[in-house]
This record gives sequence, structure tokens and C-alpha cells, in this order.
Amino acid sequence: MAKVQVHLRWPLQAFSSRVIAFLFFFSLVAGDTDGHFVDMIDTPPPPHIYVVYLNSGNTVYCGVSVVYTSDHVADWEKQITAQHHERVSYRISFAWEENQNSKYSFCRMRITIIQVIEDDKANKSGEPFSTGVRGQVPPLVTTNFLVRDQGNASPRYIRCTAYNIPCTSDMAKQSQVPLAAVIKPLATLPPDEALSYPVDHGERGPIRCNRCKAYMCPYMQFIEGGRRFQCGFCSCVTEVPPYYFQHLDHTGKRVDCDRPELSLGSYEFLATVEYCKNNKLPQPPAYIFLIDVSYSAMKSGLVSIVCEELKTLLDYLPRETNEGESSIRVGFVTYNKVLHFYNVKSSLAQPQMMVVSDVADMFVPLLDGFLVNVGESRAVINSLLDQIPEMFADTRETETVFGPVIQAGLEALKAADCAGKLFVFHSSLPIAEAPGKLKNREDKKLIGTDKEKSLFQPQVTFYGNLAKECVAQGCCMDLFLFPNQYVDVATLGIVPSFTGGSLYKYTYFQATTDRECFLHDLRRAVQKHMGFDAVMRVRTSTGIRAMDFYGSFYMSNTTDVELAGLDCDKTITVEFRHDDKLSEETGALIQCAVLYTSCSGQRRLRVHNLAVNCCTQLADLYRNCETDTLINFFAKHAYHSVLSNPTKNVRDGLTNQCAQILACYRKNCASPSSAGQLILPECMKLLPVYLNCVLKSDVLHPGADVSLDERAYLRQLVSCMDVAESHVFFYPRLLPLQKLDLESEALPVAVRDSEERLSKGGVYLLENGLQLFLWVGANTQQELLQNIFGISSFGQIDPNMTTLPVLNNPYSKKLRDMIKSIRDQRSRYMKLLVVKQEDKLELIFRHFLVEDKNNSGGASYVDFLCHMHKEIRQLLS
Repeated sequence: MAKVQVHLRWPLQAFSSRVIAFLFFFSLVAGDTDGHFVDMIDTPPPPHIYVVYLNSGNTVYCGVSVVYTSDHVADWEKQITAQHHERVSYRISFAWEENQNSKYSFCRMRITIIQVIEDDKANKSGEPFSTGVRGQVPPLVTTNFLVRDQGNASPRYIRCTAYNIPCTSDMAKQSQVPLAAVIKPLATLPPDEALSYPVDHGERGPIRCNRCKAYMCPYMQFIEGGRRFQCGFCSCVTEVPPYYFQHLDHTGKRVDCDRPELSLGSYEFLATVEYCKNNKLPQPPAYIFLIDVSYSAMKSGLVSIVCEELKTLLDYLPRETNEGESSIRVGFVTYNKVLHFYNVKSSLAQPQMMVVSDVADMFVPLLDGFLVNVGESRAVINSLLDQIPEMFADTRETETVFGPVIQAGLEALKAADCAGKLFVFHSSLPIAEAPGKLKNREDKKLIGTDKEKSLFQPQVTFYGNLAKECVAQGCCMDLFLFPNQYVDVATLGIVPSFTGGSLYKYTYFQATTDRECFLHDLRRAVQKHMGFDAVMRVRTSTGIRAMDFYGSFYMSNTTDVELAGLDCDKTITVEFRHDDKLSEETGALIQCAVLYTSCSGQRRLRVHNLAVNCCTQLADLYRNCETDTLINFFAKHAYHSVLSNPTKNVRDGLTNQCAQILACYRKNCASPSSAGQLILPECMKLLPVYLNCVLKSDVLHPGADVSLDERAYLRQLVSCMDVAESHVFFYPRLLPLQKLDLESEALPVAVRDSEERLSKGGVYLLENGLQLFLWVGANTQQELLQNIFGISSFGQIDPNMTTLPVLNNPYSKKLRDMIKSIRDQRSRYMKLLVVKQEDKLELIFRHFLVEDKNNSGGASYVDFLCHMHKEIRQLLS
């Protein structure tokens, strides 16, 4: 019989006279537990008895509540929270709700995200994560850990929704758990995890299976003394070429089994000329900077900022480790209603401008002198960058073109016979007469209707067709937008989306407050590791195959993911479906191969391999899922679905799928229990809270103040996010700075994203990967204000500041270092906004407290948990 310890956590006399309940909490030491559940017992009118449970590890937390009346339940909850804030909310928090006929009450419980994250850090951050074991679930993305590649790709490259997948399609359909992988092929690794140098097989190239063309990897089995190998993907037997032959040892392994392609999950090959377009080795890529010089761009100071920055930034173009200077050539174009090309040949004393006014038939007026080596043409380039702001200082031209700008960059790369990247700095809706001209179609009356989906679709086909031409040439595009009004992001963003580029948006750009954010993003965009003219293919072992893909790319067939550019921040998400039965014994294999051109013009092949387990029992599937990756996939699938479905249908579909997943677990895996219990699998205990965050997001459930451009922008951003980015985007990190420990390197433990967690005497830092908010409570101590802002009172705080003052005290230095560290973890610079309690900016800040009900009607976590429970009960009944 299990030992039961009973103790009163909160004595009855500790509560005020208005509190209408008393609670006993038990700690029951039990054996193995099924999951997390809440008992919601339907009973007659008061007095009622409710029982709640929380399974955590091997401990079941149980609470009994006797309620004498339900007249003041809201007051009861507020007083519990106010008087016992930390203790009550840490493990469990309550809310009450009358049902439709007011006869029954439900007691509901929230499982805290913070505790799950902290438990994973405590359990998994100490030991390195070795990838040698098939089907191993990695630590959470919020945990810092070291990876040892022992035959499977690092989770920094590939994360799966499930690491033990159903053997049959029927079982997969029954569970409704999507089988998907989020792949980040060129991810940046910590120094002690870096890839080895590319494997060079000379002119013969990499070894591949004769049938399925999978590349040599640890899953290939050598037979007949090493003279042949059997493919782990299709079981075909292939002859080993003489130059690659090696003897086998007594265990059947090659004596050189420590080669990268035989021992590691991720590695690179040098590709041969057969892997190049037209069987011709590629030229080094080029970067072309195309700058809007219309009235609004000049007036905002944007042009001066770009030109001044490029003078130094061009010294930091990507290069190989052993290269003295970058092989990338550069070119410059300015534009408004017409385009200006610049000859910056090193032999010139001054740059030369050539104007193309016939934008209907775009061409490049010069070849020699347009794309140049930075080192050779440094003086001429600097002269040009000094002159551009002066040349257009007095412009009154307000209209711009956009389509011809992209055509110009594309034609320049075609003429130079190389791949490359366009950096376009653009400020307004392109309404000038030219190919790609757009009109203002912003119509908020369509929101919530069946026609809402049209707002996410491009208004013309021109840019889609142009994007396909760019992909064929290997022409990638990064678009920096600086709008003061509607610019139709859904249309302008098509080319960056199809070509593997990035989209940046700085609404109401002001040089004084937005300069640092923009320049940081520009520097990273120019300097980061990239592959050009890339093709990615995902191969799988017999039984499953890649079906659907999400991200920034183009596909002209069902298998090849074509990327004009692929950088270290981009992910491609792949969904798999069954086409045959899988075997528990052999598991399932995934190989992702990316062929690309490096910044020096070298053709390379990067290969990632991953083996997962297969199961015949649903319980094994539910024990080996990864919720953060599931949410990443759900968000991308939903955001893609808004192109063809009303947002309400998309939200309902997500809720229904989540309910089916949990209902299937309840029906097939959980121990028998009353129908009133909400039971969640251990690894999916946070699925409801995360899913609610996706459902409430601006793309799917916008507030009245969210613009159509902002929704289109966020939709495109999320499509390429890795799991760490989507995690913090949907559930922001909220750090209590009053608990910052100056003696420790660790950050303060985060608190839940809820208003009830904010103390009037506290200061909190919230980050979501795109923005930073510093919330200051009205009763913050003078010492804390002095340490952070150098002021003595709350009223002296300047809400317009975007950087913290540099003060000579340990707290100031620690906080600024912490903010820098947080920014360094993200792919985009997060602008800091200071929010004073009860100030106008607080409304924006509260939008990110995602556990609370929001102004646009999004449910609180508690309400959604109750709704999810009802959905599950309906499915089970």
C-alpha cells in the first residue's frame, strides 16, 4: 500500500473572512503515473466536493475543495492569488465557472510551463547529448546542452515531432499526431560541435546507392568482405568502387569506420562538376544593393544611414576560413520611378551613373564595372556612397517602382553568369506605371469573412513568375521595408519567400530610435553564412515518404526543394506520410541532402541523417513526442492554410486535431478513470497552453489595431522559424529583474506570461524573439530605479528610451550584459521598449501575456483548458 502524507498547506485562519473555501493538499508517493489530469466532478448544488490531481514524475498532487456557495468565487480566486501568490500559482491555480444551467461547477488546473522548462534544465543540461542511440528525444530548446555526434544529426539541425513513429498509417491516423521534421541545414553550431572539413572523393564524387541515390552514411551495411554495401534506405546492394574499398574487421565494420560519412550524422562532401549547372563549375556569388531614393526614403534619413554603413560593412562580406578577403563581388543601384546603375570600376576617378527610364523593358546598361571586387574598387565605392545622399537630397519624387528593381538585379546576375543576393531597401507601395504596379487593397471589412484569405494572397501573378526566374538563376532577395502606410507585404514578400530570402519591416522608421535595430539586422544579413543556388532533397527508408514542405523556397516538382539562397537561420519543415508498413526492428531513416554553392564559389553537398524508432503501441508514440516541434509544425501548417481557408476554419481545425490527439491518448493509453478527468500525456502536458497561443496569434485571431501588412509579415516570418524561435515567439519569456543575482551567471527563473505574476514593486523583461519590453511597476524601489535608469522616482522614467543608460554599478552592467546575451541568441535584433505600469504602451505589452484573455477575444489558458476538456469528452462519448 502506498504511503500517504497528509498536511495542511494553508491554515484556514490565514485566509480572510470573505474566502469561501478551504483546501487540503496531499502528497501521494505513487508508482508510475500516466499523465497530468484534472478531475472535474459534476455534482448537485452546494455544498460540493471537488478533487483535483496533478501527476509530476512519481508524485501525484491531490487537492480537495469543499465549496459552500458559489456567489463570490471570483473574489475567492483573487484573494487566494493576492495573499498566497507564489505558493498557490507555482504548481496549480484555480478558476471557477458556472455551466449553462448554473447547476454545476468545474475546478480547473493549469500546468506551469516554467516548471517543465526548469525541470528539463536540471535533468539534461549537465551531460552531453550523444546522438548514437536511435529514437532519442533531445532536451528542450530552452535547455543549454552540448551535442556529441555519434551517427545521428544534432537536434540543432533536425528536430522531429515524434521519435517513435507508428508502424502503420492506420495507427498514425488514429493518433492524429503529425509526423514531421523541422530541418535547419546550415545551422550555426557552437565551436566545440563544428563540422569537420568537407570529404573530398576527387573527380569521382560521393558514393551513392545505385537505386535510391542516398549518399553514403552510417546506415549503409558493408558485405562480402567490404566489396559491396546494402543501402539502409531501399535495401539495394551496390558495388563499392575500387578507390573506396576497405577491409572489414571482425565485427563487420570497415577498418576506416571513423571516416565522417561512416561515423557522423552530419558531414559535407565536395561536389564534382556533375553536380553543377550545365556541367560547369560556378563563379563566386555577387551581392547587389538596390536603394530606394524616393522622397520618403530620403526624408526619413534611411538613404544616408545605408550608405554610411555600407562603407564599413563591405569589409565583412562572407568568406571561407582560409580566405584573406571575400570572393563576393558587389554592385549598386538606386531607384524611384527610374533606375540608376553605377559604374564603380577601379580604374575610374569617380563613379559613373547610367539611368534607365524605360522600366517596362528592363536591361542592365553596363557589364564591365557594375559588379566589382571591393578591395580593388574601394576608393570609387566610398566616393559613390558619399555622393548618393547628396545627389537625391532635394528630390520631390514620391512614386516608386518595384518589379523592375528585382528584374535589374536578376539581369545583372544573368549577365555575370553567377548566383547572388539582392538587398532591396524599399519604402512605399509601388504605384508608378511599371510591371508589378500595385493598388491599395487594404479592406478590414473582409476580416472574419470567407474573402479574408484573399488578403494573404498576392494581388498580381507578376511577382510569383519573377520569383521563379530568380530561383532558376540562383538570385536570392532580402527585402527591407520602411512603410508609413500600407505597402501590401503579402505581394512584395513573394520574391523573398520563393527565393529563400528574408523579409524585414520597420514601420514608421525613425532614424533616432530604429537605426540600431535596422543596422544590426543589415549587418547580420550581409555577414551570415549562406549557400547559393541550392537544391535540397529528403530521402526516407521504405514505408514513409516526404509529402508536404513549409518554408521559404520553390518547388517545381514533388521532391526537389529549390532555394536560390539558404542561410544559417532558415528552416524547411517536412511532413511525412506512410506508404507502407514500417518495422519495429529496423526503425525509419531520414536523409536530408543539400547541394549548394559556397561564398567562394565551391560546390558542396551537406548531408544530415537521422534514425527514429517505430512502434506498434500508441503509448510508445505518446512517450516520445516533442511538443515544441509539434507547435512549430501546427503553426506553419495553419499559417499556410489561411491562404485557402477562412481563419475561423483554420482555428477550429487546429483545436479539433489537438482534441483528437488527447482523446486518443485518453482512450488507448491512460489508466481507467472517471469521465470528468482531463488526462494529458507526460510529453504533451504543455500542448494546450502552446496551442492556445497559436490560436490567439495575430495571424489567426487579430485585434482591431493589427494591420494586414503586419499579419502577412508575421505569417512569412513564422514559416521559416526554427523550434527555439517559434517557442519564444508564441510563449514569450518573462524574466523578473528584481530577482537578478549579481553573483550568478544564470538568468533569473522566468515567470508565467500572466498579469497575476506581475508585482507592482517589480521590473520585468519580456522577449519574444522580435521585441524586448522592460515593464516597470509603479511601486518599484528607488534603489532598483537608480541602478537601472539612474533616477530616483517612477515618474522620471522616459518611456521613449530604447537603450538603457550605461551606469557605473554592478546591476546596470549585469542587466545590459544580459540583454546583449538574449539578443545574441536571436536571428533578429530586438528593439527595447520601456513600459511604465498603466502607461499607454502597457496595452501592447499585455498582448504578450498569453495566458490571459486578450482584447481580440482570445481565450485565457484556463478557459481554453476547459474548452479542450469538453471537446475531448464529446469525442469520447
